[in-house]
Amino acid sequence: MPDSARSDFARLGADDARDMIDAGRATVLDIRDEQSFAAGRISDSRHIDNASVPAFVADHPPEDAVIVCCYHGHSSQQAAAWLVAQGLREVYSLDGGFTEWAIRFPDDVDEG
Repeated sequence: MPDSARSDFARLGADDARDMIDAGRATVLDIRDEQSFAAGRISDSRHIDNASVPAFVADHPPEDAVIVCCYHGHSSQQAAAWLVAQGLREVYSLDGGFTEWAIRFPDDVDEG
């Protein structure tokens, strides 16, 4: 488990992410565009964009885990690094992004 002095995010595979999500140990933030999020998303994930992220950071307890999801796991790394810089302590980027998640866990995808 990351310590409270961590200064960087970690990358997380879909299986480990699912374990954290199923245990209620993480909030999933989806940074894809709104239309893609509406078409399909990880169950119980939250869409976030440049307009909504300041309120999320202000309201989210810094010690609570966050998993950032994008299309393929690249943009989420930049977003995760930014969230750590804002003071969040346990931040993960989902390797493979939503694309990998949807392939591995199609029953855990909410559509429409």
